[in-house]
Order: sequence, then C-alpha cells, then structure tokens
Amino acid sequence: MQTESVLVGFPLRGEWVAYHTPADRIPSHGTDQLGQRFAFDFIRIERDHEGWKFFRTSTRRFNLLGARLDDCYGWGEPIHAPFEGSVVVARDGWPERNPVHTVRDMAIVLRNALFWRPSKSDGVTPLVGNHLILKMSDQEVYALIAHTRTGSIRVRPGTTISVGQHLADVGHSGNSTAPHLHFQLMDGPDPLTASGVPCAFKRYEVLQNGVWNDVHGMIPAKREFIRLTREEPGGSLPG
Repeated sequence: MQTESVLVGFPLRGEWVAYHTPADRIPSHGTDQLGQRFAFDFIRIERDHEGWKFFRTSTRRFNLLGARLDDCYGWGEPIHAPFEGSVVVARDGWPERNPVHTVRDMAIVLRNALFWRPSKSDGVTPLVGNHLILKMSDQEVYALIAHTRTGSIRVRPGTTISVGQHLADVGHSGNSTAPHLHFQLMDGPDPLTASGVPCAFKRYEVLQNGVWNDVHGMIPAKREFIRLTREEPGGSLPG
C-alpha cells in the first residue's frame, strides 16, 4: 500500500477552499469506501463571509428557493490535469440538479448512502456523477475527478493528457450539495475495489494575514484560502 504522499499538480485555478481534506481528518470523508480515504472536496466561497456561502444570491433567498447553478461561484470553472498520463474512464451525461437546494440535495445524498447499490449500467455514477478516472504515466496511481458539469468532459478513454490540460468543468452531478470538485488518488482504476492514496500538491498559494504565499508539497487545511494562478512554460507546474 502507498504510504508516502504522491505529488501532483493542483487541478484548479483561482481561489478555492477545502471543505473536506485529509489535513483535517482521515478518512477525510468519514469512510474508506470508494477509495476516499485521502479525498478532497474543493469549493469556491465568499472570502469575507463567516459561513460556506458559495452562491451570489442572499442567504435568505437561498434558504427559501435555492440558487441556480450559474449563480454559484465555482460552477463551470475549468478542471485541469494534475499529471501526465492517460484517461481510463470518462463518464458524462448524468444530469445536474438546478437550482441547488440544500434540503433536497442532502436528502438525495442520504438516500444514496442508505439504498444505493452499484449496477452494471451506471456503476458508481449515481454517487460521483459525471467523472474522470486518470492514470499517472509513471506510477500505478489513478485520480478520480468527480461531480463535473454535464456535457463538459473534453477527453475520452485512451486519451493521453498533459499537465494543466483542461479536462472538464466543476459541476453539481451525483452526490453533491454544492458545485465543487471531488479529487482523490487511488491504487487502482475501480473505486469499488481501490484503496485511497495520500496526495499532496506540488505548488499553490495560501492566503496568510492578507498576503498570498507560495507553498510546495503541502496539503490544504480546511477553509484555508488557496489558489494557483500561473504555470511554467509548457504547462508544467514548478516544484
């Protein structure tokens, strides 16, 4: 079993925070199932708001009516390849729920947790939504990118990918209560049988006392504002 963290590129651009992160607890999602032991959930929220406000509408309106997907800060943002490798699975076409509404979405997540069973036709898609599974070129390490926007996946199984390549967009498909990116590394291509692999990011910036500082080979803390704004020539990440 992999014990050392595998270094990969950060898959998002602009400002994000981690809602779930192995820096906060392990297993990060409360379970080892589906290879989630070291998984991350990245969401875009208002920096000056005390809560997890991921929508442009008022909190009162959101509580009553929810928020349309295009009123959510992170929805539709590009997801970039974290390493060189190839595409193993590319599953698109699963619908998103619009508008986002916490009560309804939480009910669906709970229902799936209690009653979902894998099927030959849908596999894990009802849980992870539209998703990609990528294989690293030089290791038996696989990445799961989940909950992508319907119709946004740009690659097919067998496609060779390069670091920084635009693969899909952040969405709200599957077991999602807000548009976000679920990202994890695994030791195999099938989440039903794979174990999670610890992961750290080669480089990103952290907001500390109002100043953005470079960090290398680190794991984002919960609600720590992070960003990646530039790449080296040729699409490779420094570090």
